[in-house]
Amino acid sequence: MIKALVEAQAQARDVQVIERNGLTVEMVEELRTLTNGAGFDDTIMLDPRSASLVSAAAKLIARRGTFNMVGQEPLDALCQIDVGRMHYDYTAYLGNPGPDIAASYGAARNRCELRKGGVAVFVGAGGPMGQMHVQRAIELPDGPAVVLATDLNAERLAVLKEQFTPLAEKNNKTLIIFNPNASAQTLLELVHSLTGGQGADDVVVSVPVGAVMADAATLMKPDGMLNFFAGVPNGTYAPLNMSFTYLHNAQYTGTSGSTLGDQQLVIDKALTGKLSPNRSVAAVGGIEVAAEGAQAMMEGRYAGKIVIFPQLTGLPLMGLEQLAQEYPKIGAAMGPERIWTAEAERLLFETFWKG
Repeated sequence: MIKALVEAQAQARDVQVIERNGLTVEMVEELRTLTNGAGFDDTIMLDPRSASLVSAAAKLIARRGTFNMVGQEPLDALCQIDVGRMHYDYTAYLGNPGPDIAASYGAARNRCELRKGGVAVFVGAGGPMGQMHVQRAIELPDGPAVVLATDLNAERLAVLKEQFTPLAEKNNKTLIIFNPNASAQTLLELVHSLTGGQGADDVVVSVPVGAVMADAATLMKPDGMLNFFAGVPNGTYAPLNMSFTYLHNAQYTGTSGSTLGDQQLVIDKALTGKLSPNRSVAAVGGIEVAAEGAQAMMEGRYAGKIVIFPQLTGLPLMGLEQLAQEYPKIGAAMGPERIWTAEAERLLFETFWKG
């Protein structure tokens, strides 16, 4: 009866139906040939039970494709999921307990913002990307109540603490700075102590290491969101509990690049005072040191962003502290905790502009 109904619907809509019985891992891998290797835009798996079968089927997702699981029983193990593709190819994993397949889709089911009043963990928080995430979480009006920033670099964490503790106090947020290398407590133990053993509502990873991404997944509560903000090569797999996706509405996502609309939104927020990107500036330089600035970025020489001004000549690459020491007038125009300001930038141009 169901087969006849499907065939009738397919014929009416000019849709090709390909039937396979007794689905196996080997058979799933053969299905890629049907798309000339591009993969499927939408994949729906009903009553999934086998982690190996889910892992194999997930490899068939096309760029920007979705993978929808509908079921009420957990998988028999963790799945091996390509976290590189989550970041670069925007592969999305959806799900719900059923029976309505369509219930997996839409904004109501798929959260895309940090949870209001929740606990958010930022792994690799001391780097430029991590700092921006921490700052955004603190300044987000309906954002998390607790912001946990973790990194292995003590120097970067010291900068993070100095710059963002006052901001957290101003916004009535709790900022916790944590270095696993300097504590007898593990990060997982800390997260559990903060959440009563439930796990974090949001975990954002800014470290491009597959093993770190896998560990970060263990910090998340069943209905939490895990964001891979750092990129690892496609083909980098991590064990993830995909049962959480359809049983508890967990979100696994990644981000690479931004649209012009995204950039305009940041500018608008900066102009209205809702966001202060100048806090991320750690060093400045003129056009002659652009290559040195790129090298310093790759080496992680500075805790924040390096801004190269192509209009300026004779300006060496300098951290803000060094700049303030060598040019006291510019330093005096910086904000507390050596925060870059519009006035400091004006004086920088006044000093080095040769036009």
